[in-house]
Amino acid sequence: MARHPFVEGWQRLFPGVAVAFLIMLAATFLAQRYGAPAMLLGLLLGMAFNFLSETPKVLPGIDFSSTQILRFGVASLGLRLTIDDVTSLGWAAVAMVVLAVITTMLIGVVLARLLSVDSKMGVLTGGAVGICGASAAMAISSVLPQGPDTKRQTLFTVIGVTALSTVAMVFYPVVGSSLSLSDTEMGFFIGATIHDVAQVVGAGYSVSPEVGDLGAFVKLLRVAMLVPVVLLLGVIVRLRSGDASQSGITAPVPWFLIVFMGLFVANSLGVIPREIALPLADSASLFLLLAIAALGVRTSLKEVLTIGIKPVMLLVGETVFLASAVLAYLMWLA
Repeated sequence: MARHPFVEGWQRLFPGVAVAFLIMLAATFLAQRYGAPAMLLGLLLGMAFNFLSETPKVLPGIDFSSTQILRFGVASLGLRLTIDDVTSLGWAAVAMVVLAVITTMLIGVVLARLLSVDSKMGVLTGGAVGICGASAAMAISSVLPQGPDTKRQTLFTVIGVTALSTVAMVFYPVVGSSLSLSDTEMGFFIGATIHDVAQVVGAGYSVSPEVGDLGAFVKLLRVAMLVPVVLLLGVIVRLRSGDASQSGITAPVPWFLIVFMGLFVANSLGVIPREIALPLADSASLFLLLAIAALGVRTSLKEVLTIGIKPVMLLVGETVFLASAVLAYLMWLA
């Protein structure tokens, strides 16, 4: 008796998805136990199981987890933001956040050229630093031209941006305090500069609940920038590769960006009950952690370490630029 195609497909994907799921559980446990970033732990644990990527039964599920589940996780981020969060900041602050994201990505491209680094690294690291860390790196990587070094560059960016975000979580509150920033200024500084959402929350609430709340709002505004940035990059990649159609349609909109915007609008209008929206919003982190664990399985640590010192300089340079730009705005323009 012939099996249903769905059953056959799931049986083919199950071993790899199960491996990524178990790594995700282990990373979550260790993160809660020791207070380390779950994304970084998931990535490193996944890389420890790199030998499984040579197993034919595991590979399809690992590929599915690192692509489709990743996109579903990015789409779920739409439930973390509403239009009220954006407007509550004031349009001057919103404009500054948008400008900071754009200029950080441009600086990434310029620094990449000055350092003789692949321009894709400039876009990838600039987006990760400017928008939302590991999540942005993985979303941007999904629309960039895929080559032999793409996974290695993505893994390096995730590791580097997570490490720098953890350092920033510890030191940025100290920097803000030494500059006598008010709670409002401190919340804006933390939310506009630290790369990952978890580290923004950790840094903000270590100062005060008010700083934590504002920092989270500002950070989620940066997360919202992921949609236009990824969409624009997809169009640019299509145009440069010559795949744009002659009918004027430059590129299809990735489905996960459509879902992101749909959830954002629905969440803003209050269409989705909070009892449903909140668990789904929290699940976004789990989907992304599952995807990053699978991505870790696909890449060896040895390959990541061969990337060299110049990309490290690129990532640090973008981080310093973003922090300096936001501080300059707060001290002289705000």
